[in-house]
Amino acid sequence: MKRFLVVFSFLSFFSVFSQTKVGGIIVDESGQPVAFANIIFKDSYEGTITNDNGRFYLESDDTYETIVVSFIGYETKEIPLPQKVNYDLEIVLNETAEQLKEVVVYTGKQSKKDNPAIEILKKIWAKKRENGVRKFKQYQYDKYEKIEFDLNTIDSAMIKSKLFKGLEFMFDNLDTSRVTGKTYLPFFLNESFSRVYGDNQFQREKEDVLGNKNSGFEGNQAITAFVEDLYSDYDIYNNYLKFFDKSFTSPLSKTGVDTYNYVLSDSTYIDDKWCYNIIYYPRRKNELTFKGDFWVNDTTYAIKKINMQVTKSANINWVKEIYIEQDFDVVNDSVFLLKRDYMLSDFSFSKKEKSKGVYGKRTTVYDNYAFDIKRQEEFYKTASDPYDPRIFRRDSTFWKNARLESLNDDESGIFKMLDTLKTVPKFKTYYDIVSILSSGYVEIDKWNIDLGDIYSTFGFNDAEGTRIRAGARTYFGQNDTWRLEGYMAYGFSDRKFKHGFSGKFLLDRKTRLILSGGNRRDIEQLGLSLTSTNDVLGRSIASSSLVTVGSNDRLTNINLSTLGLEMEPVKNFRIRFGGSFRTLGSALPDAFSLDYVDADSPTGVSSEVKQFDLTSTLIYTPGKRTIGYGVERLNINDNHSTLVLSYTKGIEGFLESDFDYERLQFSYKQPWQIGGFGRLTSSLELGKTFGEVPLGLLSVVPGNQTLFSLYNTFPNLDFYEFVTDTYATLHLEHNFNGRLFSRVPLLRKFNLREIVALRGAWGQLSDENIALSAPTNIPLIAPDEKIYWEYSFGVGNIFKILRIDFNFRGNYLDNPDARRFGITGTFGFNF
Repeated sequence: MKRFLVVFSFLSFFSVFSQTKVGGIIVDESGQPVAFANIIFKDSYEGTITNDNGRFYLESDDTYETIVVSFIGYETKEIPLPQKVNYDLEIVLNETAEQLKEVVVYTGKQSKKDNPAIEILKKIWAKKRENGVRKFKQYQYDKYEKIEFDLNTIDSAMIKSKLFKGLEFMFDNLDTSRVTGKTYLPFFLNESFSRVYGDNQFQREKEDVLGNKNSGFEGNQAITAFVEDLYSDYDIYNNYLKFFDKSFTSPLSKTGVDTYNYVLSDSTYIDDKWCYNIIYYPRRKNELTFKGDFWVNDTTYAIKKINMQVTKSANINWVKEIYIEQDFDVVNDSVFLLKRDYMLSDFSFSKKEKSKGVYGKRTTVYDNYAFDIKRQEEFYKTASDPYDPRIFRRDSTFWKNARLESLNDDESGIFKMLDTLKTVPKFKTYYDIVSILSSGYVEIDKWNIDLGDIYSTFGFNDAEGTRIRAGARTYFGQNDTWRLEGYMAYGFSDRKFKHGFSGKFLLDRKTRLILSGGNRRDIEQLGLSLTSTNDVLGRSIASSSLVTVGSNDRLTNINLSTLGLEMEPVKNFRIRFGGSFRTLGSALPDAFSLDYVDADSPTGVSSEVKQFDLTSTLIYTPGKRTIGYGVERLNINDNHSTLVLSYTKGIEGFLESDFDYERLQFSYKQPWQIGGFGRLTSSLELGKTFGEVPLGLLSVVPGNQTLFSLYNTFPNLDFYEFVTDTYATLHLEHNFNGRLFSRVPLLRKFNLREIVALRGAWGQLSDENIALSAPTNIPLIAPDEKIYWEYSFGVGNIFKILRIDFNFRGNYLDNPDARRFGITGTFGFNF
């Protein structure tokens, strides 16, 4: 989501006209807007449907003199078009004097019986797996993709504003959108050309990128990563289509008959194939649905053409419009192949008609299909390098042949405009401001250093009082093969300096062999995670939270040094091996003790733990997508599972290490998209420590005394309330994305989202470990008699940025100062 804000905030900054343009509003006799009315150019299959507010826009490269407007229950009207451009029309539809049978069939809660549109849908479902490239043993095709961002709703006031003073030349390339009719200014364009190979017998596919061309922000992989995540591939035949991390019900879904109304509107020849036209629109508001129409062949029941437009009432933030259209090519009587895929998203802070925003547009063209060319399975295992420098240096001859769809004049003008823009100091100032706000770092280009991050500058906790921090990192580019980073901090209450520094070096790009190490001496709130921290730069929010629940005085002085190797021999499978040496002691000994029984100590008790560990970790993230090839890559998606298996060996005596023990840990995190019912996130963690260790090395069930909702913690547990050496925890959190609230009339307009969660923890603590630790001020207990559990009810999307959770404790209510109920919250920009 941060990437979206970068694109929207910073990049908020025609010469080819189609032959016919028309726009306006459709109303009934009382002046009320008619949503989902059908508008079509007479004697054509080019049309659109009005939005929730009765508004429409339609254009064509051909010249038409009449549009036909129709809707069930109203008289069909033919409206002459006196000019090529006709805006702000107001068309009044009159109710039909005679109620036809079709009105009964297609309005309200639709009857499935005797509706010809539903009968056609059933045949589409039966045939959907017989169309496209899946019909052949092997396939290959060329794929050309262009992604463009535009500033939209340009008016004279914007052009003359002080913001763009000195940048007026940018507006020389204005054009109007064929989907919305609004003026727009292109400012970003990325082109790529690739060849795709697939084998349905091996169930394998690979894509070789042969060329990539960027219009000017090639250094900003955050934009590229955002685009990659935004425009992930989809199949219209699937029951649900995922956009912006939400599942929209497809109009071709088997559950669509419970979500949409369908109308068989027309039939005609398209490319010598007789096709039916079916209009669809949602039954209810606020749900994740589309409106639009599709043309389907009468024999293969393959889709020839479809358009889908998200309704304005859909429960999605920061996006005013989503428009999708796909065209399919007729290969023969039985095969229809995807020819062109177009998607437009209008990002805006408001859904009002005249609000300004940013268009994100992707056009993908497919051609040169070939089938049943057999290749060995090894062929599909060897992928090309998408970051090969030659791919980014293709000449004009290559692109002339590679463009399966030519650039229009405004797209071609982007390259020239941005070359000029980069030379303007005012533009660079805007770029720097937004870059700092989005990344948190101030770039010092001449030294190749970034200062920051600025969001960690100030903090507060019981041990340090007010704290200030300053840091820096090396930065030559986003694909650096090495990076150094560090910080210094000072606490005004304890009057001590703290520090942290780390280094990462990519030794081999193919296997992603990375050497890393660092040292950290600081104050931290341990016990927020069941796994021991080896992060020498990270800092938990609990260590700097201004407001806490109860006394937040169980803080630890930590001096941690690490050295490790990591490699990725197979995609998304990483192996880590490393060593760490840590010294742990209480930061507030009067309130919190890490003392343990030590026969070698003159007092019989030691208050500081010194420990050397060797750790081996296996990490598997199937489906994870990244971008970049440097030592630090950007993640594109978050819908992948994560499995971690870790083995730690503590070695006594080495570097004066205190304890000999072994620890085995496993965790599994999985997001689940439950069709139209939202998103479930589940996490399972298991662990056991073999050997005797003190409190500082035990596994603490993660409590949360902050006012922030932190996933994988227990918000009604205090820090160190439960301590274990053997544990199992489970977290389940489901976000319905407003599906329930949308059915409640009084809540529907607020677009709220409901979240429910259930958490549980079980653990044991041996008598030997209890006896070894000697804390005098906290009890050492584990949830071994019964599983500790909590549940929560949350309301999200309050003012589009706020989520509040109401947390309830299920048991162990007799524990000292047990918190039965608590409220936590979080802020964030989410779609």
